[in-house]
Amino acid sequence: MMDHVGIQCADLARSRAFYNAVLKPLNFRVLLDHEVAFGYGLDFPFFWLSGAADTQPSREVHLAFRARSQDAVRQFYTAAMSSGAESLHEPRLWPEYHPGYFGAFVRDPDGNNVEAVHHQFEQ
Repeated sequence: MMDHVGIQCADLARSRAFYNAVLKPLNFRVLLDHEVAFGYGLDFPFFWLSGAADTQPSREVHLAFRARSQDAVRQFYTAAMSSGAESLHEPRLWPEYHPGYFGAFVRDPDGNNVEAVHHQFEQ
């Protein structure tokens, strides 16, 4: 399993403001701040932002953050819309993935597909 993942951002300050807003409802926060890179997590920095090292175009990345509830997914989406993000898919159930898959999808400032997802499995 992965330990952490990082993405490069064209405008680090803009991306940090976006991720601060959308990750707050999911309880993720900056745990390590190196000024040129920021590590988000709950108790360990598993998601990192840094400035772009070059001007080469990048491919879209899909990032899915686990949410503790459907309400947290909705709050993520509201925060993203308030931050000026493009909506890809409003919060809803996605039964084609599995019953109880509840997610919302937005574009971050660099064009990446960012999702918040809550998995509700039958007990």
